[in-house]
Parts: sequence; structure tokens; C-alpha cells
Amino acid sequence: MFQGTGSDVGKSLIVAGLCRALTRRGLTVRPFKPQNMSNNAAVTIDGGEIGRAQALQARACGVAAHTDFNPVLLKPQGGNGSQIVVHGQVRGVAKAADYQAMKPRLMGAVIDSFERLRSQADIVLVEGAGSASEINLRIGDIANMGFARQADVPVVLIGDIDRGGVIAALVGTEAVVDPQDGAMICGFLVNRFRGDPTLFDTGMAEVEKRTGWPSFGLVPHFEDAARLPAEDALALRTKLAEKSDAAVKVAMIALPSVSNFDDLDPLIAEPDVSVLRIGRHDVLPVDVDCVILPGSKATLSDLSILQECGLAQDIVSHYRRGGHVFGLCGGYQMLGRQLIDSKCIEGGPDRMNGLGLLEVETVLADRKRLVEVSATTCDGGHEITAYEMHMGRTDGPDRARPFSRLVDGTMDGAYSADRRVIGTYLHGVFANDAFRRAFVERLGGQSAATPFEAGIESVLDGLANHLEKYCDIEALLRHAR
Repeated sequence: MFQGTGSDVGKSLIVAGLCRALTRRGLTVRPFKPQNMSNNAAVTIDGGEIGRAQALQARACGVAAHTDFNPVLLKPQGGNGSQIVVHGQVRGVAKAADYQAMKPRLMGAVIDSFERLRSQADIVLVEGAGSASEINLRIGDIANMGFARQADVPVVLIGDIDRGGVIAALVGTEAVVDPQDGAMICGFLVNRFRGDPTLFDTGMAEVEKRTGWPSFGLVPHFEDAARLPAEDALALRTKLAEKSDAAVKVAMIALPSVSNFDDLDPLIAEPDVSVLRIGRHDVLPVDVDCVILPGSKATLSDLSILQECGLAQDIVSHYRRGGHVFGLCGGYQMLGRQLIDSKCIEGGPDRMNGLGLLEVETVLADRKRLVEVSATTCDGGHEITAYEMHMGRTDGPDRARPFSRLVDGTMDGAYSADRRVIGTYLHGVFANDAFRRAFVERLGGQSAATPFEAGIESVLDGLANHLEKYCDIEALLRHAR
């Protein structure tokens, strides 16, 4: 099990790289994260959803995503708490304090998934959540030491030297955890090192001396990690590099409950496209070619923020100047005339006016549609693969101009009459190379025509090579039960 001294220290990345490295060695490997908190989710082969990071780790193992890889998923819904997803299905919504009381009852579901995976694999690589030193959350814990003790899984502690204070973080963890928890830790890794590694020789030695743990490696920063899907909204704190010579400028609206924002990763990777993240306190530049509204875990709440901060009017003005607007899932719903939540699914107002850029209306439903799909776009005839993950039904006159036709004949999405506003429930559309190329060219750019999915595979192979070089994988395997 790989636990961290804090959030975002690189646990997901290291597990993904080791999944690929050990799979290439001929082992049957499975990823596992007992509890995840993320609005970046993926659809599974068994009709559920899990954290995006575990789907990437499954891909590194060469297997389809399954709900057992992440049995408990928390999806924050702004001020309304988090949606609780167990074995891929929504079990309700809970505030933080209520969830703390609920956790012990979820350990059974976690252990059931783990045991199934352990029976299938030579090795299971487990990812912890947050920090191992959060002793205030230790009672009833299912995500870190609580799980490690219950399942008898040895722990490797990961520290991030790039954020500073890594010696204190590692040594401090040993100092504050319960001695029986500490006994589960078999060693440590220091991640994201930059510069001359010999300058940290004494640092590694000090951690070993003060904790009694052996080192499994000093891992240099892996530059290509930025090309992999981000696990959660922490990645949005990193500013995207603006490409001054790009022909196309796209604005992604990043509201507090944004979800599945990795939908835009293929556009970010295009050399001739500059993607800007625009938050509630930002101003929408007048020179953007296209505004993209991604998914949202709290659509009505985010729509309210969009209107209150003035970005809704900015987007409408952008359209009136001749700009393009693209709505994905929750973003599609916001583009319509009205959103209706009569069953109070999101816990806010029962209806709100949308931006009115599409002649459609959405009624939220308590049953979530979770499915991988194949479709053909109605404009251009591009064959695409994607997935749906939404709780709503959208209808209206603009649905007569659908975005795509699914293989079962179902029509998805809508175009405005002038074709400059597009809405769709299909996540992952930009990962389809032919469609993305046509989209970029329609906005006046030139696509690099680089296969996106092949690029992800290349990065995973490069990450595996990186860890083979800088981690003592043989020592890790010796510690596995």
C-alpha cells in the first residue's frame, strides 16, 4: 500500500507506473483505492463509476476499469456535502461529520472488493488517500492505516520534496502515528526531486536514521506526468501555459464543482490551441474563439455562481460577438433555457434559468446513466467512443439538430440553429482524433493529428521505465505479503 505524507504527493502516479512496470514483468496486477474523493470519475465495465486515477491504473495493467478498484467514491457537491458512491452506485449524500460516522459500516464493502482482487491477481497495488498522519481521522478509517491494519498490507510512505519540508513530513509521520500503525510502514519513497540527487544523500540518510525505515528510492520529477488525466480538482491550481503563437484560444470555465475536466486534456495537448482556465474571479477574455463549459457535480449551484459572478453574461456576449460555445454534460444543461430539480436531487433550488443559448430544457432525475458508448457525429460523420455519466433528461426544439447518433439509434445532444453552440452528454469526445481535428480546424487552427490515446500509452511506458530506474522494485516485491 502506498500512503502519502499529504495529498497530491504523487501516490496515484507512482501506483500507475508500478502497475505498468509489474505488468510488463508478466505479473497479474490490480490497482485498488479503498476510498477516493474526486469529481473526476470514469465509467466501469460493470456499469458503475470509480475515480479517474483508478481507471488510469487499470489501463496501466491492461484491464478494463471495474468498481472493485475503488469501492468507495466521494463526489463533493459544493456546500451540500458529498455524494456517496459504493461499488459504483450512488448510496446518498452526506455531510463530512455524517460521513465520519458512516465509515465503519463501509469497511465490509472495501474488504469484499479487496479480497476479490487478491484472489484474481499476483499482486494488488493499493493507494491511500490524503495523509497517513491525519490521526484526527484515524477512528473508523477505511482509507489509510485502518485499511492497512484490517487487510494486513505493508505500507510504503511517499513524501513530496518539491513542496518542501519532506524530511519533517516523513519523520513527523513516524512521530505522530500510533506505534501499531507505524509498524505497518516498511519503507519510504521521496518523490518529485529536481537537481543533483547527491545533494540529498544526507537527507535520505537522516530519514532512515530517525524513522528506522529503509529507502525505496529518490524519484526525480517526471515531466510527462502532466499529459496524464488528473485525479481531482487540486490539479486546477496549476496554471496552464499560455501558447502565444497558437491560432486558437479556448476558455474552459472552471467552477467550484467542476467534474471530469480531463475532457479537455486532448485540446490542451494540441500545439495550435491555447486553453485558459477561467474561474469565478476571472474575466473572460474577449479574444477567445470558443468557451467550453465542462461537467459539474452540482449543476444548479455552479450555474448560480456563473450568473452571480458575471461570467454567464460574458459567455452570452461572447456568443453574440460570433464566438463558439461547447457544453459537456452539466455544461450542456447550463446552456439551455431552464434546469428543473423537482426531486431536490442537488439539495438547492427546484429550478433555475439557464444561459438560453440552446432551445432545450433539462429535468434532473435520481437515476444516473453510466455507460460507455460508440456514436457517430451528425456533423462530419466522425465515429467516436465516449461515455455518459449524468442524472438528467434534456429535451427541446434544438434536439432536432443532435450532436451524435449512438449505435443503438439514440440521438444525443443539440446544436443551435447557427451551429455555433453545441451541447452533448458524451464525455471524452475530444480524445477522438478525427473529431478533435475537425473541431480545431473549424475554429481556425491546425491539429497536430497526434493520436491522443497512443500518447497516453507512451507516457505510461515512460513512467514505468522511470520507476524501474529510480525505485528499488525488487525490494518492494520482497515486502509484499
